[in-house]
Parts: sequence; C-alpha cells; structure tokens
Amino acid sequence: MIPPAPAALVEDALALLTSLIATPSLSREEGPTADLIETYLRRHGVATQRVGHNVWAVNEAFDPQKPTLLLNSHHDTVKPNASYTRDPFAPTVEDGKLFGLGSNDAGGCLVCLLGTFVHLYKRRDLAYNLVMAASAEEEISGRGGVELLLPHLPPIDVALVGEPTQMQLAIAEKGLMVLDCTVHGRAGHAARNESENAITKAMADLQWFQTYQYPKVSPLLGPVKQSVTIIQAGTQHNVVPDTCTFTVDVRVTEQYTLEEVLAIVRTHVHADVVPRSVRLRSSGIAVDHPLVRAGLALGRTTYGSPTLSDQALLPMPSLKCGPGHSERSHTADEFIYLRDIEEGLAGYVAMLEGLVLR
Repeated sequence: MIPPAPAALVEDALALLTSLIATPSLSREEGPTADLIETYLRRHGVATQRVGHNVWAVNEAFDPQKPTLLLNSHHDTVKPNASYTRDPFAPTVEDGKLFGLGSNDAGGCLVCLLGTFVHLYKRRDLAYNLVMAASAEEEISGRGGVELLLPHLPPIDVALVGEPTQMQLAIAEKGLMVLDCTVHGRAGHAARNESENAITKAMADLQWFQTYQYPKVSPLLGPVKQSVTIIQAGTQHNVVPDTCTFTVDVRVTEQYTLEEVLAIVRTHVHADVVPRSVRLRSSGIAVDHPLVRAGLALGRTTYGSPTLSDQALLPMPSLKCGPGHSERSHTADEFIYLRDIEEGLAGYVAMLEGLVLR
C-alpha cells in the first residue's frame, strides 16, 4: 500500500498545473512557463538556475560525494490540433478530469516531479543528491532543451524522466532516425519512351522499407520499425518526373546503433539517403537497477516504450515513469485525471524514500 501524498502537496501541484495550462508554452516559446516554474520553486525556498527556457535546481544538502539522481520532465507542448472542442488554454475540471493542452503530456508528470523535489528538498538523510530539471523543446527534440542544459548540470548517475506511463516503468525506449531519400530519373514526355521515371524507380525502395525485417529483435522493444510517411514527385500529368523524394521514420531498438541502421539502408536502396540527425538514440536502464527495483517493490511493471522522449538525449541510465496515459498525448481535448496527480506524487515519493544508488 502506497501512503497518500500530503494534501497540501497535491493542492499545490494542481494549482501549478492549472497555471501552466493557462500559459501557452509551444516549443521554443516556453519563457512564460519557465517563469512560473521558477516562481513555484522559489516560493518553496529553492534556489533556481536557468539556461534558456530550462529551469533547474539541486537539493539543499547536495554532496558531491554522493551519487546524483536527475528528475526531468518538459514544459513545452505541441500546437493544439484542429479537432479541439474546448479552449486548449482554459483549464477546466469536469468529472474528475482536468482538461487543457499539456495536462497529460507532460504537465502532470512535471508538477508531480516538482512537488516530489520540493518535498525532499531539505532532507539530509537521503543517500543520493537530487537535481530537478524542467526542460524545453522536448516536443521538437530541439537543441535548446535538455541537450543545452546537460553541460551545466553536475554529474548525473541516473535519471527519472516524467512522461505519462500510468506510473508503470518504461525501462527501454526506441530511438528515432528520420531519413530524407531522393531517387533520380530522367525527365521526358509521358507519351514517349526516352525518359526514366523516378517514381517507378522509387517503388522498389518503398517496397523494401515496408517489408525488410532486421535480423536482431529486442526482447523489450520488438523489431526496428520503418514507416514511409511523406512522398513527393512530379509537376504535371504529361511530364515523367526526374526526381522522387520520400521521408522515412525509423524507430530503432538497442540492438542497433543509428549508424548501423543507416548503413543497412544504404546497402539495400537506390535512393540517396540523408539522415536528419543521429542524436535520438534508444535508451534504457537495467531491470536490476535500484531505481527500477524501487518501482517494482510498489507493484509496478516494466515494459518497453515505442514513443520518444528526452531519454534519447540522456547519456546516463534512465527510467521513464509518470502519471497520465500516453494514448491521451497530442489528442484533442487533452486531459488528466485529478487522481493521477495524487497517485503520481504518492508514487514518486514512495519510490525515492529510502532509495540507495550505487
């Protein structure tokens, strides 16, 4: 049985989440929500630091001789989609649900981690240090987010990343590589036979991306997944196109590096293949890590996550865990249950009480 979180802690977290929802914080425009987070922490006596729109702090009894746990979640949001029937920036409570953009992804996780940090901030009996980081640009994997922040933080041994997992333990996460592919042909009149159709040439590559099975399959994350998501070719009906471009979303497991996958692709397709980056790598943590064991002791279960988070940019072992449900992320009329906040705070505090890192 997990002890309930203090009522004042829950009330404080909900008030902060309501303010965050009411304050637009699209990626690269998070300044106002960074101000709110700084105000919240300072009101609780926490000395804050800031890099761009990233806000961070360390526990009062920080000891360089102890291992350090990073608590991280993001305060940027995607743009509200056209299917919203509510004002995305008007926090509203109905039937035990708090509606608003960013409530589930990842405002609920963020305020629960902030509340947990504040709850433990003055503790001197912890066997580890705490660093709290509210980061920017997660939704666009931008370079002004956690990647910008990391060099300013003290050395980190392990990270707890707040994303909506229903407080289950995502101990592995797929990486992402986006490929821009170009197939070249030779233009000509559609009525004649002197051309080389770039679309026809591209069809073999498209078929390969759809059907190829990478030999190594992850026990937690399954196979590498490739999805062609954009294709463009041609200018008019009677001209055979000399160029066909397409984009491929590749979700990579820990069985391969991004560079290995890129090399495999290039040996099998005719297209010129250019990756947008090789930054967003698969990530995870050992099932016997003390942080994972602390979650398992509370009755949580482990799984592998197909969705991307700031874990992809963290070079240390990391666990993804937080209140809310991943399926509600980026949806119209996004919401989080009020009980999720209560359970998130209680779960985080219970996981970290008595935690011993080695």
